[in-house]
Amino acid sequence: MRRLLIRPGGVGDCILSFPALEFLKTHYTEVWTRADVVPLVRFADRVRAISSTGIDLLGIEGVEPPLRLLEELRGFDSIVSWYGSNRPEFHAEVKRLGLAFEFFPALPDAGEHVHAADFFLREVGGSGRAIPRIDCGVVEARDFAVIHPFSGSPRKNWALERFRRLADAMGMPVQWCAGPEESLEDAVRIGDLYELARWIRSARVYIGNDSGITHLAAAAGARVVAIFGPTDPEVWAPRGDRVRVIAGKLDEISVERVLAGVPESAA
Repeated sequence: MRRLLIRPGGVGDCILSFPALEFLKTHYTEVWTRADVVPLVRFADRVRAISSTGIDLLGIEGVEPPLRLLEELRGFDSIVSWYGSNRPEFHAEVKRLGLAFEFFPALPDAGEHVHAADFFLREVGGSGRAIPRIDCGVVEARDFAVIHPFSGSPRKNWALERFRRLADAMGMPVQWCAGPEESLEDAVRIGDLYELARWIRSARVYIGNDSGITHLAAAAGARVVAIFGPTDPEVWAPRGDRVRVIAGKLDEISVERVLAGVPESAA
């Protein structure tokens, strides 16, 4: 069977979907996802950026979909999509074109208190505790900590000054991590998320907010201390064998509490 999996969303959302995507793997599996997540999908036969496919043209009134796109889509026996799941016009168009789409919700039900990774896996027919994993290969361990003090929303960020005080108290070298548009002097910036995952995996510990990079660190197998404020960690916390979550009102989470959460083997 030739199966196409289409998974848009934020970096963290995509990573939390990895167990569901792997569960759906068939003889030939192709994944379309956001461009920066493409290097992280190691289990598919082919991976493409959604932005390169032209699928965004489906369902737009007065726009004929490219013939090449239709030929590609019709070449799959099964298309499982989180893309367009809440767009009635997209549903209507793929039905009109006779395409073999099956849609799943891109986010967990608001009223159902279940971890997102478990929700995504259950929706596609799987069961059990879903733990996203990214195979980083052999990574040489090094003596430093990584701190990423940002996220996709300022309201989820622990105060930068507290991160600085934490770094001073760590008792080991600290490397600061930032994205291309995040302002932080002397931060390490690695654009390829797979190479970023490998670098974080080499550290003794990673500390960060509720962010896609924190999910990346956990899936890579790093020791992770995740600081959660307004988001429910029982639904959105990173999953992993070496993850600790510090949750509460961000302005009430002390440096001492986070420092105490750093595993002794990393301190």
